[in-house]
Formats: sequence, C-alpha cells, structure tokens
Amino acid sequence: MLMQKLPLLISTQGLHWSTQRIFSVATQIIILLISVILMTNVIITLGERRLQEDWATQRYSELQSVGTLIADKVGFQQFRTQMFANSELLKRYLTIPSEVRQAKLQQNWNVMTSNIPELLDIALFDPQGKYKFSTTNDFSREPLPPALLGGARNMGGNEVYTSPLEFTPIAGKLEPYLYQLAWLENPDQTVRGYLVSYQSMARMLKSIKPAYSSAESPLLMLDTQGLIYAGAESRPTINRIPDTMGGSLRQTYPALWRKMSTSNFGQFHGDDATFVYLKIELTTQYETRREYYLVSYVRNDAIADNFSQWRNILIFGAVVLTLLALSLILLSHSYRIGQRSRAYSIQLANRLFHQDIGCIIVNDNNRVITANDQAAKLLAMPIDELSDRNLQRILQFEDDQYAAIMTQLETDKRWQQEVDFENLSGTSLRVTITGAPRTPKESKYLLVTFEDVTELKQIQHQSNLNRLLNDSSVACALVQANGDLELVNEAFMQLVSIHDIAGKNLTELLNNDLSSQWSRITQQIMLQGSWKGQILCDPNSNENTCLQATLKGHLDAAGDIEHIVCTLEQAQKRALLQDRGDFIPHRSTILVNLRDLDDYFKSLSDKSRDSSSLLLMDITAESMLSHMSDIGQLESRQKEVEIHILKSLPVGYQMSHWQLGKLIVILPDTSSDNAHHFAVKTLGSLNEIGLGAGICMGIASYQPRQNLEQYLSNAEIALKRAKQIGEQNICQAYTRQP
Repeated sequence: MLMQKLPLLISTQGLHWSTQRIFSVATQIIILLISVILMTNVIITLGERRLQEDWATQRYSELQSVGTLIADKVGFQQFRTQMFANSELLKRYLTIPSEVRQAKLQQNWNVMTSNIPELLDIALFDPQGKYKFSTTNDFSREPLPPALLGGARNMGGNEVYTSPLEFTPIAGKLEPYLYQLAWLENPDQTVRGYLVSYQSMARMLKSIKPAYSSAESPLLMLDTQGLIYAGAESRPTINRIPDTMGGSLRQTYPALWRKMSTSNFGQFHGDDATFVYLKIELTTQYETRREYYLVSYVRNDAIADNFSQWRNILIFGAVVLTLLALSLILLSHSYRIGQRSRAYSIQLANRLFHQDIGCIIVNDNNRVITANDQAAKLLAMPIDELSDRNLQRILQFEDDQYAAIMTQLETDKRWQQEVDFENLSGTSLRVTITGAPRTPKESKYLLVTFEDVTELKQIQHQSNLNRLLNDSSVACALVQANGDLELVNEAFMQLVSIHDIAGKNLTELLNNDLSSQWSRITQQIMLQGSWKGQILCDPNSNENTCLQATLKGHLDAAGDIEHIVCTLEQAQKRALLQDRGDFIPHRSTILVNLRDLDDYFKSLSDKSRDSSSLLLMDITAESMLSHMSDIGQLESRQKEVEIHILKSLPVGYQMSHWQLGKLIVILPDTSSDNAHHFAVKTLGSLNEIGLGAGICMGIASYQPRQNLEQYLSNAEIALKRAKQIGEQNICQAYTRQP
C-alpha cells in the first residue's frame, strides 16, 4: 500500500509480470497438474489393486474349501457306488435273474436317483461290458471301454473306477458328468458284471454352495487341456472366456492359460478381470488320478465400482490440494515481484548516485533537483552549485535547440547526443535525457546521465587519421590465415578491380600465382615471419606488369598465423627462371600435408623414383605427451628440428609433415646406404645442438609399382624396429631389391 501511494520515478518500479515470470508460473502450474494427476491415478490404481488382492486372497481360500468338498464328494460317491454294488437286491438279481427282481432293482434305483440330486443314473453291464438296463435313457448304451474289462484292467475287488468329466445332453442342455464303475465279482474273483453310477458335476457344485455360481462370484471348472466343464453359463461373461460348455480356454485366452499351466495355483491380472485359479484332484489313486482347475474371477469394473466412493474422495482431495497449491504459487510469485520491485527501487537510487556515470534529476521546471558526485566531477562544478540550476544553462544550448530536445522527449521519451564541454571541463560527454510521468497528472521529471566519451572521441580521431594515412597509392590488405580478405584500402580495390571484399580470397584474386603456393608461403611466414616475391608477371609481355608482393605475418601466442599484412607495389620484371624460383616450391621447403607430398612424389621422373629412399623420422623425446600440456612443447621442438634440418637439406630432397612429432623426407636418386649416411649425419648434427634425444628414424627403399601410402607403410615398419631395438635409433626395412 505504501508503494502505491508514493510516486514512481519510472514505470519499471511498479509490479510487472515479465514474460519469463509468466512462463515460470505456467510451467509450475503445468508440473503441479501433471504431478497431481499422476499421483491421484497411482493412488487410485494402487487402491483398486489392493482391493483386487484382498478379493483374490478371500476367493483363493474359498476355492480351497470348494476343492476339498468336491474331492470329499467324489470319495463319498465312490463309497456309495460300492454300496450299490453290494446291495442285496443286486446280488439276488445276479444270482437268479428274473424280470420281477429286475423291476424291484430298478425301482430301488429310481428312488435313490430321485432323492440324490447329483446322481443322474445307475446302469448294469454284463461280464462282456455290454449294456443290460438302467434307470434312465439319458446316457449312451455303448459297451464299456476294453481297458476296464477282464484281464486288461488294473483295478478290481472293492475299488471303484472314476472316469474323466464328459458331457451328455439332458433336457436339451449339456450336462457335465463323471461315471464311477464297480466290479461285481464272484468268490473266485471272476467278473459277474459291472455297476456304473453317473454323477452330475454341475449339481455337485450347486449342492456345495450355490453362491459360487452367481454373477458376483463365478466359478469355472476346467480340465488340464483347457476345456470348460462348469460355469460357462454364468452371466455377465467377460471377453475371451468361453460362454459354452466344452469351450477351450487355451484358444480363447492363451495368456491366462500359459500362467495356469505352469503352476498349481495363483492369480492373473487381465485387462478386463482378475482371475484366481487352483488345481484340484478328484481321486488320489494312481490309476484314476483326475486333475482339474477351479477358476474364479472378478471384473475390473466391479472392483472400480466398489472403489468409486474412495476414488471420489481422492479426486475431491486432489482438487482441493491443487487449488491450494495454485494459490500458494501465485501468492509466492506476487510476493517475490513485490520484493523485487522494492529492491529495484533501492538499487535504482543506489545506481543513480553511486556509479561512474553522472546522473541528475530535473523537475518539470527544468531545474536540477539532485545530482551525484560523478555528475559534478564531469561538469567541473561543485555539487552544491548544481542544485537548482537550469538544465539549459548546464548544457549551454540555445532556446531553439532546447525546444527541439523537449519536443523529441514528448514523442520519443528519450534524447541522446554528444556534447563538447571543452570550455567548461575539457571533456566530451554523451548526454542522455529520458522522461517519464512522475504522477498520473501532468507533472513529470527528467533523468539526465553523463558519460565521459573523451577517450572514445580521441580514438575515433586517431582512427580517422589512420584512415587518411592508409589512403595512399600503395595497395594494402589485411588477410586472414586462409587468405580471406578482412580489410583493404582503396588502392588495393582499384588494383584488383573489386568493389566489395565480402567473400573474397587473396589466392582467388591472384589465382595464377598464389593459389597453389599458399601452403608453402604460410609455412615460410610461420618460420621466417614474412615472404616476398613478384607476382602477375607476363613472360610474353614487354611491359613492366610485375608486382612486388610483401606478406608479413602476425602470430598469436600459440605460434599460429593470426593476420597477414599484404602490400602490392610495382616491381621490375625479372628473368623467367628467377621468377619461377619464387613460386615453384624449393625441395628444401616443408610440405604441409600428404596430398602435396603425393603430388611431388608423382612428379618425379621414373628413374629418380625407382632409385629413391624414404626417411620417416619420429622426434618425440622420451616421456613426452604424458600430459596434454606437453603438446605445445612437442610442437616447439618439432619447429626447431625442422629449421635445423632445412639449413643442411640437399636441394633434391623434400621434407613434409605427417603427424604431430613425425616428419617424412623423400630422397630421390639415393640408395639405402646413402640414405643411412644422411640419417646418421642428420642425427649427429641434432645431437650437437641438444635436439637428438629420443629421435628415431626408419628408412625404406622404393619397390616397383609402389604408391606413396605403401612406401610410407614400409618406412613405418623400419621406424617401429628402431624403437624396439633401443640401442640404435636408425633402422631399415625393404631396402634390398628382390
């Protein structure tokens, strides 16, 4: 509130939401929203998953109970089948068969099937396994399997065979069932017949607990091949679960079946539902071992519906926390902006009156309100005398000049100009006047700053004198290391007939003379500091058209060329051979790269090349390049070795760079023995001046139809041998003709 009541010197003292600040706030809000959404989704997902885990744990316990009860039911049914086989009515019928006894037996069986829900039918087969009679006609009358008859069977006596689950149509509906077979034996263990009881698995499951077949807790029963025998009719169904009896889960839901087939129990979290499965055994006898899977599932949307209340609470809490966090972000940024605005006002006052730039503040009557010490120093006035002085009198402007300044301030809010105060303080000052409304009304103020530009004026004056001095008839150019023009005078532009130096290169302008020799010239400039020669000489002309070119190099601290000063003057034409000597590289010069050396190697005559030798020299002293700082030391040592070798290098020989610390010397018309003598002589001269330490040399002779790369490879082998021997620093390879 205090800042709003006080007038602001400039508008930047107020509260401003900068683009950077707005971007920062937007970024924080976006990150907050993303974080809240992610955290809320994670919590909801974890909550639903925990609910699924709780359901799966409870459901698995129920499946264990169901599996135990089913096994007990099947065991009890075996006992009941054995009781049917040992009944007195059946024994009487088997002893003396008659229609009356058969009717009484069937009547007794009808009573039992009507009172036992899971008992579907009872049938009697003769010793050959053929059907005799039963209580109903719902099952097939085919003979019994041969494996259960006579000597082929592995069971007998009081044992009961339990079959795998099968299907039969009953009242237009497939009914899963299993049958149990009891052997009817004579005292001498001969078979009198077979008693078969048919048990309904679906009714057995319903008798255990009807809720297991409800939609809320569906129960599926499958065999080890994935066929479904119970639970397919439960509603609502889910995707990829067979909805008909005998459907294959292996085909419809391979992922679930792979998980079930690798373990006896477990959980599976699918896209639509969470499954719990358990493998059970209906019989424990080895010959009649029957294994099946009990599967139950809960739909994910049912879990989500149960978790919906907590989800709504979490979403509401997340929204409230997000709004609170957004308010906190906005309030914190507003507080920081206010703090920075106050700090800026303090810094503004400090900068205005405690800096090297002179500052004064002028009111709407053009009177000085206050000034700092630097302004008084620059204006050569006591600071007390500056107060209440007229700005026009200080600047020593006429009325029309000052009126023009005020007019410009009204439109541009800024005026700047260099004013000469030679008579007042002997300096030149850059005066900047800025204006801004001090209050919402018409009153205003002016901020006037003074900068001492006396030295800048002197530099500009000196630069003008240099320009006038450079404007001579001698053509001059400032060139970069690669030949690009950086600065030229008018005489140079007239001489080479150009109007603009942008993108121009000295070697292109003087293409006939310097383009192919530029690498040699720059190498000489690095070694000797300058290069001189005549260019643009026409041997067929009688006129004096030659130019004397002088290139002087300026090197940086690393010894590389930073700038080259080129001057072109008229020169006397010399003989052609002497002229060519300035531009054809001497054989004692250093070629910079292998391409130039390859060109030189190819230009040799066949005789000189066939009888030539190649010397590869490694000048790296022991322990060099152990650190990156040694590279400069190695470069300096290499330059000293090059200069020393150049002084005594025969005219026919050619030296070139290869790698840092390695030099190549081609010796035309030189045998391997002479090359060895030259190497010994060179190494001795280097030892005399203290540069021979650690230098190794490898010598190779030219082989027929060999290129420079192969030539150099042979010399490198000799160099490696020289390094390995250690006692002598010179070694040869491929120096004998085959």
